Amino acid sequence: MVGILLLTHAPLGQAFIAAATHVFRARPERLEAIDVVPDQDTAEVRRLAAEAIARLNDGSGVLVITDVMGGTPSNCTLPLCEPGLVEVIAGISLPMLLRALTYRSDTLDVVVEMALAGGQGGAVRVDNRVRLSPT
Repeated sequence: MVGILLLTHAPLGQAFIAAATHVFRARPERLEAIDVVPDQDTAEVRRLAAEAIARLNDGSGVLVITDVMGGTPSNCTLPLCEPGLVEVIAGISLPMLLRALTYRSDTLDVVVEMALAGGQGGAVRVDNRVRLSPT
């Protein structure tokens, strides 16, 4: 099962875990978050992330999801990338995370693609022209 690490600005990572726990009615296994606080030492963040990746990896790989490309959390992931073993994507959203969790029994490449599709497809305009259920 692909492990998932959320590496985000505080307190987003823990909030996304709480939201996923709410949706699935239990905390998903092999899911951790590191919430980066202002002025946190980037070497410490990289060390914490490397330790979390080692804990989460059962041989299936780890997907690291960050919030903003170019922010401190995503910048700390660059030395951690190992194609096929540790993949990183930016732009976390709840649809992205839920999709990644749903497909995490598949290969890491599939989990990455499904997470990206969930993030892209999860941003939609909602207004009175969309009927969610028959009335």
